[in-house]
Amino acid sequence: MGRHGGNTRGSGEAGAAAVREDSPGRARLALLALLGSILVPLVAAGLRSVLWALVGIAGLALAAVGVWWTLAHTGAVRALGVALSVTAPVAALALYATFGMLGPALLALALWVLAVAMARTALPRGRTATEEAVTEAPHTPWILMNPRSGGGKVGRFQLVEKARAAGCRVVVLDGHQDVAGLARQAVAEGADLLAVAGGDGTQALVAEVAAQHDLPFVVIPAGTRNHLALDLGLDRDDPAAALQSLSDAIELRVDLGYAADRVFVNNASFGTYASVVTDPAYRDAKTRTTLRNLPGLLTGEEAPRLRTRTDGRYVDGLQALLVSNNPYGRAVDAARPGRRERLDSGLLGVVCVRIGNTAQAARLARGPSSGGLIRLSAKEVVVEADTDTLPVGIDGEHVVLPSPVVCRSTPGALRVRVPRRRPGASRARGAAADWPRVARLALGRQMPERQVSPT
Repeated sequence: MGRHGGNTRGSGEAGAAAVREDSPGRARLALLALLGSILVPLVAAGLRSVLWALVGIAGLALAAVGVWWTLAHTGAVRALGVALSVTAPVAALALYATFGMLGPALLALALWVLAVAMARTALPRGRTATEEAVTEAPHTPWILMNPRSGGGKVGRFQLVEKARAAGCRVVVLDGHQDVAGLARQAVAEGADLLAVAGGDGTQALVAEVAAQHDLPFVVIPAGTRNHLALDLGLDRDDPAAALQSLSDAIELRVDLGYAADRVFVNNASFGTYASVVTDPAYRDAKTRTTLRNLPGLLTGEEAPRLRTRTDGRYVDGLQALLVSNNPYGRAVDAARPGRRERLDSGLLGVVCVRIGNTAQAARLARGPSSGGLIRLSAKEVVVEADTDTLPVGIDGEHVVLPSPVVCRSTPGALRVRVPRRRPGASRARGAAADWPRVARLALGRQMPERQVSPT
């Protein structure tokens, strides 16, 4: 492996220029499509379009009630919930079709989807984190590989052989070994880069050691979901491509999250989900185990009731809580579901779920104002319950921590090396349509530099 580098700034400026050239046209198309999604039902039904909008909202509300009954109850109530969640939206569509409104409704929906898509891609693309060119390759890279992760991706993609051919020292997990201890031993023996081919839980353990010693870290997406690799723009279908990080790389400074003394690269989940995964049967029968446990966890005596304190805000009565290392995009995001716009904002994302009864489930049709789903961001999050301990899912691994649990962000703690050319790096990174900025861009007004905000 030789010395390497790359004029990443030049290529980045060229890509940004191309985006800026196309952006005003996309912004204008977004505004026209948005206007069309409003005008189509008005032209088709006049003021009666308000009534048809209420019909659609009612269908969504009844479907939400059906889903709630399905998850929170058993027996006949669950069966009724399944039926309601299916028949309510079908009945709403049937009414639209009977009165000649199905076509206009579908056209308005298509225009709205187009408007959102154009608005997202009109804005200049951001970067997951600040990039720096790498000028020297590692001399003694060390890679930990989990052959069981991802259904055997390590063996299927011949990662051991390819890593050794690239000059790496490879350690293959063969049981219940101390992952962090292996990484610390590698550092003591002179490793100047640490890498992991495995799931996000294993990635987090080695990443913490790399951060403690200020060593570069490489992610090889050999796990099942590879959420961190997704947000880094890595090719999850070709784990071996990540080995390019050893010879043709750029370096990103990204944050790490902590739940008490446990590090997480993606998220820590509390409440319903964290309790479900404690069941030994969950690993082999996820859906069946979840449906069996959810009624008691949502409405029974053992239902968790969580409280959280963030920067100046207190929320209680929660069934579930997700704390993420940097905020995720919107939960409903067809283009990039469950992705983070940045990995270096210095903030934790917080998603709170508070649905305790049928009425609260029905109010979900109102959207973000319903109060059932609360999104926050903060530098520190305190999670409490009326118990001495809390089950927590940390990057997919189950642990039990003393209550309360303090979650915090450590900004720029980890040096991550990624291939200079990676497929996800060229995708738009907007988490949601920013309509004021889109309107300014469409009108030809100068756009202010985007700042990372805690809200």
